[in-house]
This record gives sequence, structure tokens and C-alpha cells, in this order.
Amino acid sequence: MLTIYTVPVATYCAKLRIMMRHKSIAWEELPPPGGYGSAEYKAIVPSGNLPAMIHDGFMLSDSEAIAEYLNEAFEQVPMLPDTIQLRAKAREKGRFHDTRLEPAVRALYPQVAYETRDVVAVQAGGDVISKHLEALVLLLSDPTLPQDQLWLCDCGFAVTFAWIKAFQGAFDLPVTWPDAVISYEQRLHQFVPVVDELTAYRPAIDAYLEKAKPTN
Repeated sequence: MLTIYTVPVATYCAKLRIMMRHKSIAWEELPPPGGYGSAEYKAIVPSGNLPAMIHDGFMLSDSEAIAEYLNEAFEQVPMLPDTIQLRAKAREKGRFHDTRLEPAVRALYPQVAYETRDVVAVQAGGDVISKHLEALVLLLSDPTLPQDQLWLCDCGFAVTFAWIKAFQGAFDLPVTWPDAVISYEQRLHQFVPVVDELTAYRPAIDAYLEKAKPTN
């Protein structure tokens, strides 16, 4: 039995679900007992992180650690390359998402609410995201990772790109999309698990962005 603790809007939970869909892994999804950050949940997952996993009694948190564990535990449809150097390149790309692009997008969550939005902070946040997207072009220009497969490092980008576009629609976030990044996003959407997850996840994004609308 594989259990994943998650909440509907969590970006890294959506990232994990893409890889589980791609590998055809069956899972049970539960909200954290007592709510996110509760003592009850921390009694099960000491870090309190989401997502967290329990697989046949084995507990693990952090989306990337879970993804790498599941990639080995369910060997069909490998999602890391088969050489040490290519695996390192995949991890480099994944870490760029987790430590650069996604945190820059997450930093804009406080600006979603219409009543308290700071337009200067929105402009600055868009500039930072645009710079990270431009830096991503350099990673995408490296041809070493085969492009006909979905890798672990791709899953987070698919979700974060969706958030950027949702922010653009909700409060005119100014972002410049390089052509290479646009092509990369289009390539990710050729994979059915990506499309299926983003379709299932979109209502959570829309619900979160309700507060971006004027109240009157």
C-alpha cells in the first residue's frame, strides 16, 4: 500500500503525482491528519512536510526524495537516465526548478489577494521569474538529456509553468517567456500524465486564485 499525504493546492504534490501517473503507480491520497503543520501530523511525519509517503510502513518526506525512492521501487518506466553523468545533469535541472524558479513563483503568493496586492512587488517578482526563465534556456540548450522521455526533473516545471500562466491571467504578472522555454513547455504537454495531472489540478489553482478578484 502506498499512501501520499497532500493538500489539493500543493505544487510539490502535483509534481509528485505526475511521476506516479507516468509510472502507473497506484496510490491512496489523504490529507494530513489534524491539518497541515498539526502535532497530529508531525507525529507521523516529523518534518511536517508535504508531500509525505508511507509505503508498506516506510515513511519518507520531501517530493524529490520520494520521487527518487519510487523510481527505484517501481523500476518499470525509469525516470532517471542510465549513466552517472546524465543522472547528474537531470538532477542539476531539477534542482534549478526547486531552488530557483519555483521559490520565485511561490514568493508571489502573498500578492494574489486583490485587496493587499503590491503592484511594485508584482513587477519585481515578474522580473525575477523572467530572469530564471532566461537562465533555464542555458540548461535546455544542453543536448545531453534525451528529449523523447519524461524525466523526474521535468515534472516540477510542468506544474510551475501552469502557476506562472495562472498568475499572468489573474493579476497581469509581467513575465517574458523565451522561445526555448515555450517549446519546452509544449513538449511536456505531449506526455499524457502531464496533461492529466494539470487537468485534475486546475480546479485547485482556480480556487486559490478566487481571492485575486475584486470583491465588489
